[in-house]
Amino acid sequence: MLREVTLARAQGLFNLVGGLWPVVSLRTFELVYGPKADGWLQKTSGALLASAGISMLLAGPRPEGLLHARRTGIGTAVTFLAIDLIYVPRRRIPATYLLDAAMEAAWLIAWWRASCQAANKR
Repeated sequence: MLREVTLARAQGLFNLVGGLWPVVSLRTFELVYGPKADGWLQKTSGALLASAGISMLLAGPRPEGLLHARRTGIGTAVTFLAIDLIYVPRRRIPATYLLDAAMEAAWLIAWWRASCQAANKR
């Protein structure tokens, strides 16, 4: 069983690290995810993802904080999952993005399960 606060921290860290990766080393990011036409855009997207991660990490353990973390986590997961599933088949981004799609789907499942567990406790 994964508590919502643990889930918020885990996804927050995932988003922070994943978001900072292209900012810190676009070269290594491109080795995995392919070359980018606009490095500034990848860095901007990464910085926004890192900001979402920080927000999740700082969300308090009270219901309001967890609601904020849940909304941020689900929002980022849905956004990146949709991008991955739309643009990999169109060959606009490489198939390695399906690794990210799997992780984003896992975050959505984890939030769904955590929400069900929390509802059963009420």
